[in-house]
Amino acid sequence: MRSRLNVSLPVEMIGRINDLADRKRITRSAVVEASVESFLSPDHVDLQEAAMTRRLDRLSRQLARLERDQHITSETLALFVRFWLTVTPPIPTEDQATAQAKGRERFEGFVETLGRRVQKGSRFFDEGSPEA
Repeated sequence: MRSRLNVSLPVEMIGRINDLADRKRITRSAVVEASVESFLSPDHVDLQEAAMTRRLDRLSRQLARLERDQHITSETLALFVRFWLTVTPPIPTEDQATAQAKGRERFEGFVETLGRRVQKGSRFFDEGSPEA
């Protein structure tokens, strides 16, 4: 069912309605109806803005978690280095060459193990530490 509604519009707007109706080969009522419907329903731009806002909120939370994790990692490394420097005695000069060679060998093994774990997608903390 339809109901009649009389409105007053500026002359230039009526001209634009007439032009659009002629170009699209539709009635002036159809142009006005589509315009009012568009005005009354949620705008596509509003929907995009809402989606963008949700996405930005999610990215903000992810960034906050990354910042927290990076801070924890930095603190862990600093504590480990301080502990290691505190408990590890200096190597006598005559033993330094041997210690450096052994250190390089152990470091290469560490890098190989790290490469394998990264390639497999393994994460140390996902294994579940018995102390945790």
